Order: sequence, then structure tokens, then C-alpha cells
Amino acid sequence: MYIETSVVSYLAAAPSRDLLAAAHQQVTSDWWENVLPRCTAYVSPVVLEEISKGDRQQARIRLAKLARFSVLEVNPDVHDLANLYFAEINIPDKAMADAYHLALATWHGMDYLVSWNCRHIASGRVRSILERVNSKRGIASPVICTPEELMEV
Repeated sequence: MYIETSVVSYLAAAPSRDLLAAAHQQVTSDWWENVLPRCTAYVSPVVLEEISKGDRQQARIRLAKLARFSVLEVNPDVHDLANLYFAEINIPDKAMADAYHLALATWHGMDYLVSWNCRHIASGRVRSILERVNSKRGIASPVICTPEELMEV
């Protein structure tokens, strides 16, 4: 299972006053405590870089939450796959890291990619494109979902 940046961001953030964000925070916390311990989870250098940005204290909290997870390698094959996904999905330049999350989870054979990023990762459009691209290349796609969708793993 590949844990994308948005999951740990929701987990470590101060309680939100926005109802949807607060719900995502609660679901993430429940999933982290009750489901994740039964799984083998991974992160990547991309995740670690993203969660290191912003407020230093919050960054330390986010990094501490991921300290026990193995880190997947970014290699030339991952770079190539990320560039392919980036072109096919047609996301903004500032979201290139999202193509890397998809490529890392795919290349390393993750069963799941867990994310709250429903714009560039956990969306029906992206899932469809990823399935099409990977099918043409003869590679398996991870199941891309939110923590809420994995409450019963």
C-alpha cells in the first residue's frame, strides 16, 4: 500500500472547521489506527519532500507519522512512467509530483495507492487513464482510493 502525501497531511493537521475536511481528518485517523496496522505500507522520497514543506512544527509532526514506513526507490523507470502519466493525464506542471505518486505505486507493484487528492490522483478520470495506459504496457494498476474506501481491508 502506497500512502500519498494528502493522507498524512489530513492525519497530522490541526482540526479543521471545514466540515468536509474535518470528516476526512476523522476518517483518516480511524483508518490509520484500525486498518493501517494490518497492512504493509510504503511512502516515497516524493512524499517525504512534500510533507517537509510548510510550517516546520507541522512538518516534523508529519515526518514523525511516517518514520516507520519503508521508502520506495525513484529510479529511471519510475521517471519514465511518471513522464508518460503526466503527458497522458494532462495535469498542471505544478502537479508533476502527482504523476510520480502514480508511477511509484505502479512500478513498485503496490496493490493500493491511498490518497485524498481527488483532483489528480483519486478521480475517475485519472483511474480510467491509468488503466488504459497500463493495459497497453501490460502492467497492473494499483487500486487508487481514499482511506474511506479502505475501511474494511
